[in-house]
Amino acid sequence: MSELSGRKILLAVTGGVSAYKSCYLTSLLVQAQADVEVIMTKAALEFVGVASFTALTKKRVHTDIFNPPNGINALHIYLADWADVVVIAPITANTLAKLACGLADNLLTATVLASRSPILLAPAMNVNMWENKVVQENVSRLKQAGMHFVGPQSGHLACGTSGTGRMAEPDEIFDAIADLLK
Repeated sequence: MSELSGRKILLAVTGGVSAYKSCYLTSLLVQAQADVEVIMTKAALEFVGVASFTALTKKRVHTDIFNPPNGINALHIYLADWADVVVIAPITANTLAKLACGLADNLLTATVLASRSPILLAPAMNVNMWENKVVQENVSRLKQAGMHFVGPQSGHLACGTSGTGRMAEPDEIFDAIADLLK
């Protein structure tokens, strides 16, 4: 029996190349017998497909705040109340900024603002973006608001450069989730 068995994990995927790693993270969570729901932003859909997450979770993937499943009135409130932990992997500079400013312009950001669960963020972006003063101010603001971070790591980036900006590996994110839920 896994330490995550029966735990409710809301995994949100934003639009970055490392979104493919979130499929492996989903697989790890499901194998650990966690109950996983997935939110994908419109940009995430440009990198990985709904079918991958549906196959892994055996559940509908949530992509639109205005298209809730039957019987659910306010999907963002339902998911916020449902989750034991909210994980955003990857989280882009764009979504970091939205959360730091309290914006709720999509299903993901509205859900996070409504959540009282621990929130774990796994950033992924170009090194110049990660080191940008505004991004670092947003990270500080989110940490002060009680959000948790895992990564980013240093290494080869999709843009062809090297530096800090790689999303943490799925195993590391898995361990960070387990630590938050202890």
